[in-house]
Amino acid sequence: MTQDLLRQTLWFDPAELLIGGHWRPCDRHLPVENPSTGQIIGQIARADAATVDEAVTAARTALAGDWGRLGAAERGRILARIGRIVSDRAEALAVLESLDVGKPLAQARADALALARYMEFYAGAADKVMGHTIPYQHGYTAYTLHEPHGVTAHIVPWNYPMQIIGRSVGAALAMGNAAVLKPAEEASLTALAFARIAVEAGLPAGALNVIPGLGEEAGAALAAHPGVNHISFTGSVGVGIRIQSAAARNVVPVTLELGGKSPQLVFADADLDRALPFLVNAGVQNAGQTCSASARILVERSRHAEVVERMAARYSRLRVGPALADLDLGPLISARQKALVEGYMALAGDLSVAATGTIEADAPPGGHYVAPRLLADVRPDHRLAQEEIFGPAQVIIPFDDEDEAVAIANGTDYGLVAAVWSENGARQLRLARALRAGQVYLNNYGAGGGVELPFGGTGKSGHGREKGFEALYGFSTLKTIAAWHG
Repeated sequence: MTQDLLRQTLWFDPAELLIGGHWRPCDRHLPVENPSTGQIIGQIARADAATVDEAVTAARTALAGDWGRLGAAERGRILARIGRIVSDRAEALAVLESLDVGKPLAQARADALALARYMEFYAGAADKVMGHTIPYQHGYTAYTLHEPHGVTAHIVPWNYPMQIIGRSVGAALAMGNAAVLKPAEEASLTALAFARIAVEAGLPAGALNVIPGLGEEAGAALAAHPGVNHISFTGSVGVGIRIQSAAARNVVPVTLELGGKSPQLVFADADLDRALPFLVNAGVQNAGQTCSASARILVERSRHAEVVERMAARYSRLRVGPALADLDLGPLISARQKALVEGYMALAGDLSVAATGTIEADAPPGGHYVAPRLLADVRPDHRLAQEEIFGPAQVIIPFDDEDEAVAIANGTDYGLVAAVWSENGARQLRLARALRAGQVYLNNYGAGGGVELPFGGTGKSGHGREKGFEALYGFSTLKTIAAWHG
């Protein structure tokens, strides 16, 4: 049944790669696994260093040709056409994402529509990136321009392929860069589908090149390539360090988004009826495989027992099963990820397990399923409260006052997202300033995805910003021009 659905959904050969506007076969391949069953359902290309070199050369040629000569308004029109086609094919893209990543179908549909929205946003923004005129000495006119870096490399993870392609590739193309996209070897189908749509929409040859492959082969070669002018990477801290080290040898800027251990701070005056869905969903969405997942719930002691009880009630109703069954959670991406998460779960030891979800009895035995787990009364220095698990596990930590809450919230190596639940406006503003995070939400979490909202972190969560107009500035370089005219 899965194979039949895949054949019905695919309108292209996933074993080909895109270089210089041409779809080409590859003599080496990688398997495509369905995480819901553990079965191999197809294959993708396995690019190597030589393939990377060809893709970078094709991107450089595009900059010197039709793509480089295109005006900002016309770039925007192409992105708008891409967005319309993505929207029209959202269901097919959602099915591909569910089969490839293991994401429940409703979440995959949301990702497909988010990809369309990114294209719409950057289509409208392409011709609105303005420089400034600078008041200067008599006889001079001085001003600034935002210009594309040139060739941008995009190394995209497996957890949110469509969304991250939208926010990085979309912004890079809007600014006039030529992109080389290396999707994750575990999840390349929607990246390849997006590239097909881009070509169909009229994107000039070489403006986007897509080369699936292993991180240690294609990814490493792309990060170290001297023809790359900017690198965007989302993934683990360890790989991010290696990519930044490789880029440093070529003195190339890097945007890094490396994950987090994001807290939600719940004060005694919080509206729990509003907060509870956010407290739970932000931890278990995409089976917890989310860089901005809220893995730590910090609760003022006077309401700690109530929050534990009410979150536990929600956890006990969570259901885990195949992606296309569209339950609360699907499988983890791979057997390796499942083993990693189960290893963290084993660290719970004598900690209080407040609740667990349920894996459906008819879930395929080869799927990579893990039941979500809620842990209460966890010490702030415990590994489960410090390290990114990247799975469906949340810890609840009590606090006594604002100072302690901020100290616990800021007490990890990460600083990506945080939320404050309180009806006290002064407290909201105090903590928004005090929390070490790239995004702080007040009485919400995630703000509905926030295509327009700059996203990125501090500390080991990385640096640079994606989404919104800030991404356009990141995918450009600023030139100052000073003209003397007497």
